[in-house]
Amino acid sequence: MCNPNKNLLTKERIILGIDPGTTIMGFGLIKVTNKKMEFLQLNELQLSKYDNHYQKLKIIFERTIELIETHHPDEIAIEAPFFGKNVQSMLKLGRAQGVAMAAGLSRDIPITEYEPKKIKMAITGNGNASKEQVAKMLQQLLGLKELPKNLDSTDGLAAAVCHHFNSGKVVAGKSYSGWDAFVKQNEDKIRK
Repeated sequence: MCNPNKNLLTKERIILGIDPGTTIMGFGLIKVTNKKMEFLQLNELQLSKYDNHYQKLKIIFERTIELIETHHPDEIAIEAPFFGKNVQSMLKLGRAQGVAMAAGLSRDIPITEYEPKKIKMAITGNGNASKEQVAKMLQQLLGLKELPKNLDSTDGLAAAVCHHFNSGKVVAGKSYSGWDAFVKQNEDKIRK
């Protein structure tokens, strides 16, 4: 779905960045006109008040669709799950990411995944930067007046900015332009 309000003479695109999670899902939006970034929004979806994991997934899907219908992003950048020791936590995080991706794919929006280290490197120049360092750099880059208390929303915003910085470059993460591309790149995971 393309943004219907675009001026054809300028290269304008809106990027939605998502930091998936089942406790807090952070997201941020930027508008890029030619090569200039403009901050639109950052926020977080609080999910800890819901006990049912499937209810959380439903809310993630619905909120992502709502963001898409409100802001008409041209692209979605999503933080890839990191590998931890707790298998259950990784499974839940992967489901949250998958549901957010499914919302974008259902609207034919291209999605690109970025490893957390790649996002940190793009924003701060240090792949091991802390959440606070990433947030402070975003504050400088985008002229944010203040930072949120929780930094999950700045992580979502960082994914969007990382995607802008990597536009036109070969991306190490996976990228999907729709369901067909997703299926084609993941044939090994499909039962026949």
